[in-house]
Amino acid sequence: MAETQIEWTDATWNPVAGCSIVSAGCTNCYAMEMAKRLQAMDVAKYKGLTRRSGKRTIWNGVVREDRTALDIPLHWKKPKKIFVNSMSDLFHERVSDAFILEVWKVMQATPHHHYQILTKRPERMAKLVGSKIANVLPNVWLGTSIENAEVADRAGALRNIPAAIRFISFEPLIGAVGEINLTGIHWAIVGGESGRSARPIREEWIDDIYDLCSRYDTAFFFKQWGTWGKDNKRRSKKANGRVYRGQVWDEMPKSLTMTGA
Repeated sequence: MAETQIEWTDATWNPVAGCSIVSAGCTNCYAMEMAKRLQAMDVAKYKGLTRRSGKRTIWNGVVREDRTALDIPLHWKKPKKIFVNSMSDLFHERVSDAFILEVWKVMQATPHHHYQILTKRPERMAKLVGSKIANVLPNVWLGTSIENAEVADRAGALRNIPAAIRFISFEPLIGAVGEINLTGIHWAIVGGESGRSARPIREEWIDDIYDLCSRYDTAFFFKQWGTWGKDNKRRSKKANGRVYRGQVWDEMPKSLTMTGA
């Protein structure tokens, strides 16, 4: 089982490995360094997925489908929230429609789990979900990442996708996101960036999202300040903690039933 320290899920499942950079939120993606470490540990599916760019490790665009990982959730008898492809993007253009269908069959066969799928490519998600490739499942949550206003249009693409739960990950939050319509968005995750190259987060950016969640009745989950605290001081992620407005925010979607757009 893939245990995880990600606060909003119980386990990770990675039938796909490898990705490519599409926007500013990808710059310091933890999965790039993790893939490099896994390659050094001789984990076959992570070999050859990254390259060096100056002092950084970045994706090289190779994406690998791992059919041997498909049956993993079938062996988890206890219900879990499962983050699908924490080391990739299921809707990457190099993941075949046929493989996405295989992933969907596993999720359909395990209705006791709730699957959380996060993509930076909601346009492809919109083309496939609800079609013969990926039918709408009551235990599958669909989400997209928005790191700043430059990619805020991803929310509109997500809102038009039929799903039991729709969610947005505002992480790493590296800029104001602007006035986003959260109609039909059930859950928002907010978090600052971690690591030695982390970019600062500002409390007013979080305030804006919190206010949007209150207005649209969207569950608000504050994951972390990250490497930068609200006082703009650089510390460890642990030292900065998760307290916002005097408390820890662990709200989850209110309903797990099927909803329309």
